[in-house]
Amino acid sequence: MSSTNFSIPASHIARAHTCLAAAAFLSALFIGSLLHYKKIVKNGVAGYPQEWFPSVSATIGDWYPERNLFQILIALTSGPRFGLVAAQYLLHRSSQSTLPTLVFIFGLVRTLSCGGWVYITSSDDHDVHDFFMITYMVCNIPWMLGGIACTPQQSTRIRRKRRIVATAFFTTIIPLVYFFIQHKVHRIPGAYTRYSFFEWGLIFFDVFYDSIAETEFKDAALQISLNSLVVKDQKHEEIRNGTVVPVKESETTSVSTLTSKHEPTSFKLLTVVQNPVVSFISDVYLSYIFWSIFTSLTPTLFYFSVWELGIAGHELALLSVLSPFLLSVDPLLRWARTRPAQIFLHFLSLSGLVAYLLQKPLQRLFVVTFAASIAVLRQTADWAASDEYAVGYQSITTGLGLILSSLLKHANHSNNPVWPFLNEHSGGYNKTGIAFALICLLEYFLRPTFEQRTTAHVPTLRASNWFLGAVPLGSMIFTLHSLFSDPSTTIAWSWTGYEDGRPRGPLPHLHGSLTLIFQSVGLFTAILLSSNAGKRFNFTTHPLWLAFGAGSSYVMYRFRNWSGCSGSLGLGFFIMSTLPAVLQLAASTRNVAKTYFTAMLVYVLLSLASVWTVAYAFVPGGVYLRERSDLVLIAQMICLSLAFVQPKGVSRPVVSASTRTCAFLLLGCISTLSVLATLYRMPSSAIQPWRAGPRVLRTGIWTLHFGIDNAGRDSQRRVRDVIRDLQLDVVGFLETDLHRTVFGNRDLTRVIIEDLGYNVDIGPGPNYHTWGAVLLSKFPIINSTHHLLPSPRGELAPAIEAVLDVFGTYITVIVSHNGQEEDPLDRELQSKELARIMASSYPRPVIFLGYVVTKPRASRPNPYEILTVDGQMHDIDDEDDDRWCEYILYRGVYRTSYARVSRGTITDTELQVGQFLLPRHGTTVVNDTHEARYLRSHKEDLPEEHWFPMSYYGNKWQGGVNGHFYHVFNTPLYYQIPEDAVL
Repeated sequence: MSSTNFSIPASHIARAHTCLAAAAFLSALFIGSLLHYKKIVKNGVAGYPQEWFPSVSATIGDWYPERNLFQILIALTSGPRFGLVAAQYLLHRSSQSTLPTLVFIFGLVRTLSCGGWVYITSSDDHDVHDFFMITYMVCNIPWMLGGIACTPQQSTRIRRKRRIVATAFFTTIIPLVYFFIQHKVHRIPGAYTRYSFFEWGLIFFDVFYDSIAETEFKDAALQISLNSLVVKDQKHEEIRNGTVVPVKESETTSVSTLTSKHEPTSFKLLTVVQNPVVSFISDVYLSYIFWSIFTSLTPTLFYFSVWELGIAGHELALLSVLSPFLLSVDPLLRWARTRPAQIFLHFLSLSGLVAYLLQKPLQRLFVVTFAASIAVLRQTADWAASDEYAVGYQSITTGLGLILSSLLKHANHSNNPVWPFLNEHSGGYNKTGIAFALICLLEYFLRPTFEQRTTAHVPTLRASNWFLGAVPLGSMIFTLHSLFSDPSTTIAWSWTGYEDGRPRGPLPHLHGSLTLIFQSVGLFTAILLSSNAGKRFNFTTHPLWLAFGAGSSYVMYRFRNWSGCSGSLGLGFFIMSTLPAVLQLAASTRNVAKTYFTAMLVYVLLSLASVWTVAYAFVPGGVYLRERSDLVLIAQMICLSLAFVQPKGVSRPVVSASTRTCAFLLLGCISTLSVLATLYRMPSSAIQPWRAGPRVLRTGIWTLHFGIDNAGRDSQRRVRDVIRDLQLDVVGFLETDLHRTVFGNRDLTRVIIEDLGYNVDIGPGPNYHTWGAVLLSKFPIINSTHHLLPSPRGELAPAIEAVLDVFGTYITVIVSHNGQEEDPLDRELQSKELARIMASSYPRPVIFLGYVVTKPRASRPNPYEILTVDGQMHDIDDEDDDRWCEYILYRGVYRTSYARVSRGTITDTELQVGQFLLPRHGTTVVNDTHEARYLRSHKEDLPEEHWFPMSYYGNKWQGGVNGHFYHVFNTPLYYQIPEDAVL
């Protein structure tokens, strides 16, 4: 071989990268600790000695000279980093796989994003810094996993090292997030030091992973020339297009090998991702669109039920999902399976997304009903595939589409960004979602036909009993929709409140990523077992696996807090791992119309049963399943169990190697993004009361009517605006249990707690069958208890009893939703229980925020006298006769103002606001007479911190804010503070 002008071993490039990267971080840590130790360990919660080890960001970005030295060394690292990425690509590239190209692209993006978060610190621009940091973390998934997949099989030592380091890297993220939450949310001194150890661990594993390339380059004798890449090998050398590469006989059959000696190729730096990968991503996105349309149907139709408080007839729209019966017409079935038909049906179903442009709820319902019917019809044609490869592919894209939908809800305040009842003002990204859908359809239209290349014989599916295939599929679809279409739903099942100032279990808005991770692992397991169906034992079809799923559902139903959450995580793992087998069984029946019509009928029946468990008074027959979620869960598992009695000879779903690789990478990205979305959505500052100086507490009670406004849109952001303008420190929301299919499995508190900063108790979960109650507090929640008030005849009434630390004084706050006028016995018993709770906390100050249904000053058995006399409470203004539902009661504090704000178009009930002044710490109210409490005043006679916003003065014709204004009195009422009050 002729010599080149200049060449060095490629391993030297990798070694230089490792040395420079390690030097950059270690020098910053050493110099920072030497010069600014106490400054870099201090954070917003605590300093030295509670915090004694610095975080990475504080070390590299806050102080001179360590920051500058670090940036210089990172700049020097960039050259070897680009060289390492390019050399690894040239070693791994193959004409048989596009994966090395993907890894190369992500490696470049990863390197550039590193420069972003290094040179733009959080002090410069917090959002931009976080964007590049998140991009870097996400790119690590394909970089590491793809690098492992591209490593030749015979390089066992290198593959093993990369697997160990990558596993350690991603495992470290779990405790990292845990301690970050302990620091950021619970504000525990010392938690950030523990977080910092794991943050530095990520840096170590990141650098260590890249350093493994040195061994790989050395084993391959890879050298870099000024003009060409030169590879020396003792056995073989061959020149191809000016490049010398090794050719080993053992490598010619490997997916990750270099090109065959009979198929010379050239290096194309700007090669784009080839169609199979793009097609897979496109199919997953179109699956997400299917789930978006499918899950939007019931919230769109139930709008009419909750506003009418009765069966309005619109519920028949649910039957649109029974459209698979149309496939009993053979010509239609054959046509639906063709590509032109699939494109046409996809296009028609997009009308369900475009429906967001329609302003009237009834118009949207008509369009969404049509779109859901078309979407289910088209999806059925896909699911009813002709061989196990096609079924395997469809099962993977179906599962990924659901998980992607759940991820986007998790990142978008529990709302699917393309739902038609959202728009740009309520958290929707409808135009973006539709644009991506059209691009995917265009790709599908231009997509070449790929032949399935397999070495194994593909047997013809043996027809199985249509009933055994249909019933499990219907249960599977319902379970996915009702429990796992939002990652926080099953966590809400386990929620019980606070104890000693900390949550007893996982918080839905913080720990939803756990559900997504376990779902992803479940689907990962199914794909792994389907990758070589003839050689692996598929335990996901074994009866013992069914026992695991049934046991998990029992634990989820029976236990609470982390124990109950563990059951829901196990159930998520079980359901996703079983999905391909259930779809395969349904496809094997060969009776498309009967099988999938029955499956959707089972879904409809289970959906109705889940509504009946809440026992809304207007639901016919609801009494038979009231409060019996256990029966619905049992029915789900019994229906699903039929999938575990498959007849012999039924084929198993098979997934090709390329699909498996793409799916694994996408599952890794989804899992990481779920964690990053949680971190991104956390409030960036500590929770503080609106008025930190005076001991003023402003409270409110609002019945939000399930978070749907008069126009049928999500109302979270509009509610946030009112709460922000009125500066409420403590607020109770009622009719908030949205973790049901008919409400979209949503969480009304997400926008408010992120944007405004509140502690939250979401009240009794959906498994308690109430209408829902929520407590939001600017003050720490020391302890909270959920009560199910006596309800022998009507719906279960929820109540939250919480102890808050308000400026150092413990105050009990109660939020409750009592029964309706039609159930006087319920209201009487519920009022007695509430009075007992309030009286038992005497002499502690108490504030009651509730939906009572009574006239002011009404005698017993009406709730008013029971609550005020037996509960030892004062009405906020007993001279306000124009009340019926909402009431504010108090004890042990001075009331200074009271306002009633019109509902606008957000809900059907007004917002009531009461403001109180706390006595001096350690003292109590000294003059509690009626005369002292009713010293009415003008606002000008009170300090300005007691005033309500002037902008809300107005009426329905003028003034106010977005249709909200002070009504009834047309102004807030103000009260003088007694002269002898000790403040």
